[in-house]
Amino acid sequence: MNNKRIGIGFVGGGFITRFHIQSLIGVRNCDVIGVMSRTRSSAEESASLARTIGVGDAKVYDTVTDMVMDANINALWICAPNFTRIEIMEEIVGVIESGKGELIGVTCEKPLGRNVKEAKKVLELTQRVGLLDGYLENQVFAPSVTRGREIIWERGAKTTGRPYLARAAEEHSGPHMPWFWEGELQGGGVLNDMMCHSVEEARFMLTEPGRSRDTLTPLSVNAYASCLKWQRPEYAEILKENSDGKTDYINRPAEDFARSLIEYKDESGHKLVVETTTSWCFVGAGLRLSMELFGPEYSMFINTLDSDLKVFFSRKVAGQEGEDLVEKQNSESGEMPVVSSEADTYGYTAENRHMVECFLSGKRPEENFSDGVAVTELLMTAYMSAEQDKTIQFPPKDLDDFIPAVAKGEWNPNK
Repeated sequence: MNNKRIGIGFVGGGFITRFHIQSLIGVRNCDVIGVMSRTRSSAEESASLARTIGVGDAKVYDTVTDMVMDANINALWICAPNFTRIEIMEEIVGVIESGKGELIGVTCEKPLGRNVKEAKKVLELTQRVGLLDGYLENQVFAPSVTRGREIIWERGAKTTGRPYLARAAEEHSGPHMPWFWEGELQGGGVLNDMMCHSVEEARFMLTEPGRSRDTLTPLSVNAYASCLKWQRPEYAEILKENSDGKTDYINRPAEDFARSLIEYKDESGHKLVVETTTSWCFVGAGLRLSMELFGPEYSMFINTLDSDLKVFFSRKVAGQEGEDLVEKQNSESGEMPVVSSEADTYGYTAENRHMVECFLSGKRPEENFSDGVAVTELLMTAYMSAEQDKTIQFPPKDLDDFIPAVAKGEWNPNK
């Protein structure tokens, strides 16, 4: 292979794949070689985007096997639905073990698995064939997060002591695709879909730069989950219509709101606290990512809707519904924030730059599948806590075998 560039193949052709492809404008030494999706039209759309913006002469592949067997593809970015993770990894490993193809590495979108057993299986399969692995948690690469962390630890923590409280939230009005709403397919609801971001971002912020996140030891998890908006009949009907009748939030809902409180200790025995909130029932201009960090004599605040660009449209300005101003946009009139470059602001550009640079140098990325497993362990403990309505000491018994009730279609807060 040409060790000066990485040929990338995308498994999955939907919204998140297009986000990654867009970000590659700012990443050197890589080319999008192809896209594979079970929905061929999605693969064609993403491949066309790559060609249009000049990040690779991408073509559409029929199978994962075809991609692994192509010597021009050196790494795969897995952006397919959660319920396909194991199947995809087993196909990749099968081709490599048969000697019909080889790769340098593989990355995978969050969450690594729908439960701990699946997440550990993805890690085990990757290690079995010696692949480098990168966990695609974009928010720990967001410029405001990395720069804020750098300043806080260099100035605040160095002079007055480490940070002890992190609050993180991701909130919007709901996912794009119908399968996200299905607990059995997705592995849960908003807790599994979005709290994974907040848990890892907070863990990242509380870890001293240059140190492993293993220097933080989880002690306990307390969580709450409910379905506040989308189980209401008028909103449940919208989900039913959008899924051709498959999504039934009256009888088989998933949580659309969740919160957690995670207690850690550091190597010196200091107690640290993480508060997370996540919601599919947020009403605002669009996606809101927020982070707050507190120490003895300092604090830090991030809110992506406090953008440096805002526009205002009066009632007379008509427009079609879309997401041209901000992700998960909820309005086309009034005062609206504009996120100038979502790929940069949300961390996708820096994330993919890190993955490409690590794969080219033969190093395991700093954000890897071990982190994905750790996050999944915390999320499953949060589900345990919410189901049992009590604080759970970490690690709980039988964590590897636990599957949330919502992922089995057995959860309904109104019954």
